[in-house]
Parts: sequence; structure tokens; C-alpha cells
Amino acid sequence: MAKRCYYEVLGITRGASSDEIKKGYRQKAKELHPDRNKNDTSCESRFKEVNEAYDCLKDDQKKAAYDRFGHAAFDGGMGGFGGGRGAHPGDFGSTFADVFEDLFGDMMGRRGAGGGGRSRAQRGQDLRYNLRVSLEEAYTGQQKAIKVPGSTACDECQGTGAEGAAQPSNCPTCAGMGKVRAQQGFFTVERTCPTCGGQGQIVKNPCKSCDGAGRIERERTLSVNIPAGVETGTRIRLAGEGEAGMRGGPAGDLYIFVDVAEHEIFLRDGKTLACQVPVGMASAALGGEVEVPTIDGGRARVKVPAGSQSGRQMRLRGKGMPPLRHGPGAGADYGDMLIELMVETPVNLTARQKELLQEFAAEKADNSPQSTSFFKKVKSFWDDMTS
Repeated sequence: MAKRCYYEVLGITRGASSDEIKKGYRQKAKELHPDRNKNDTSCESRFKEVNEAYDCLKDDQKKAAYDRFGHAAFDGGMGGFGGGRGAHPGDFGSTFADVFEDLFGDMMGRRGAGGGGRSRAQRGQDLRYNLRVSLEEAYTGQQKAIKVPGSTACDECQGTGAEGAAQPSNCPTCAGMGKVRAQQGFFTVERTCPTCGGQGQIVKNPCKSCDGAGRIERERTLSVNIPAGVETGTRIRLAGEGEAGMRGGPAGDLYIFVDVAEHEIFLRDGKTLACQVPVGMASAALGGEVEVPTIDGGRARVKVPAGSQSGRQMRLRGKGMPPLRHGPGAGADYGDMLIELMVETPVNLTARQKELLQEFAAEKADNSPQSTSFFKKVKSFWDDMTS
């Protein structure tokens, strides 16, 4: 498989500054570190690829050479540097490239299983799928069926790309190396083999179903386990469910990114749920009870203390969301549910109701502490301004 561009490996653009190069390296190294991806065998080779790219681009001289000549600046060697007396520069460059490949080819994932210089099979690309779930589904957990467009291994050729599932043969132009060398002055330049496109192998009789690619486009239906407690941004990895590999290579992975939809009643903050409940002015003043819903579909009666104001909160313990990957049931460390009272001013009053409120307002009583406190502050403010 042809070597990837170092800038692409680090996820940066050409002309990136040293700080941008370092930032890109840190992000990729953290994402692909083998200790964080113990179940993903492909991360080790990709992690080494990131280190190789950073080792080149962090050095100004190596970076300048790479920007001008690409991978050929190192893989092919530079005969003008370090050659011994009497030695032909091209011979030294070719020898250095062979030694470098023998020492580091396996580690960088550039050598095939049979000792050739190229990897025959190509790993399929990873896929991303955005999945939207309701808050109720996030509470209980769900088994959902999703339809994923993409490529799968061809059944006719079993992923080889050859008619009758025959194995590809070595390319006669590059002898299975996937690259050809050419001498240009003092430089030995390596290029992708034009015959096999860098694969190192050719298919003499391409499969008619997949045109020799070894894979076909097909929509698949997959069953996904959505664990209880998921939040927006939760990522679920399905190994081997991404794009099919080329020429029998391993499939990539499918990453499902969960988006929990907003709820018309509940607001969520981690494991805590909040619910705003309107109460009448009389109930807030005299006290009473109000019935509220819970996320599990149940009901709870909450006592409203006399004299409650808008914004007053009460807590229902254990009525929030479960922790991630812990389904509903005994022993789960559930969050709480907060009830926030919203005192509602009555509208569309009848004549009798207006009369009663006017009688109430006419009664002089110290039963509005917030108003009394506020207007005392206002009076003090005005007095200070006039003085």
C-alpha cells in the first residue's frame, strides 16, 4: 500500500507551523496510542505511522527535503550526502534505501508477509454514523436496527478481486515491490509502479461482479446496542463493520456517534434531570400538592410548601438518569430529579375573582417580604442620589 502523506497522517495542511505540527501529533498520538486501543490491532501500525511523520516534519531540514521531494527524499536516499570516495552516488543511494527498508520496513508496515516491499491487501476505511435517540431510549437502553450504506466484500471472488476467487499474481514491472526506482542525477527516486498502482500485484482475470476491486457497494442492516445512560457525544465502535478492505484486506470499523434529542418535559445535565412545574397562585400561597411525571413513565406527588416562590426547587432522589452502561434496576447509582416551581399568575379573571383579589390587596398585611425588601433598597438608593 502506498505510503500516506505525512501531513495527511497528522491531520494538518501543508505549510503548517511547528506549533500546528506538534498539536496535530499530540492529538493523533493520544487517539491512536496502543494502551488506549488494546482491542484494535490496527492502532499500533497507525501509531507508528504518526511517529514517523512527526519525526520528519518536526525537523526543519527533513521537512524542507520532504516538501520538495516527498517520500523519495528518504526512501531513495540522497547520493550527494555521505557517499564514500570512488563510490557512485546513485549506488550509495540505492544501497541506503535497501538497508533502511530491511531495518524499518516491517515496523512501518511497508513489507508484505512474503518478504515483498508492499502490502497486497488494504484495510478498509472507517465509517461514521450519526444516531439520534430519545431521552427515554437513553434512560432504558435500546437495541436499534440501523441501515449503513457502504462497501462489503464481494461474494463472487471472496474479496480477492479475481475471477473464481483466484489469487492475484506479482506485478511483472516491479516484481511485487509496488514501486520502481529511477536515477535522476545524484538522486535515486522511487515512484509508485504505474502497472499495479502500488499494489505489487495484478489481477489477470478481474471479477465481473466487482470489476477487480474485491468489494461492492451494498446497504447493510446492523443491530446496535445502545447502553443505558448514553449522552450526546457518546461513541460506540463496531469493529470490522466499516468499509470492506481491498483485495481481501481487513474491513475498517464503524463508529456510531449518539445524539440524544431534547425532551419536551425534562432537561438533562449528566445524570440529573430537571422539570419545571407550574403551580397556581393560591396553591403556592396556601401550600398543597402537585403531581409530576418521571422519566420511567411513572408519577410522583410532590408537596408544595406554603409561601413557595417561583424558582423554588425540590429534589426527588434516584429519579434521574442511570450511569452509562448500567441498565435500570436495583443497585444502579441513579441521578436525581429536580422539581422547579413556577408560580403562575391567573389570567382571564371573572368579575367575582377580580373583586376577591381587590379585597385581598386592600387588606394591609406584611405578607410580601420580597417586595418589602426590594422597595426599601429602592428608597435608600433614591435618598442617596438626592443627597
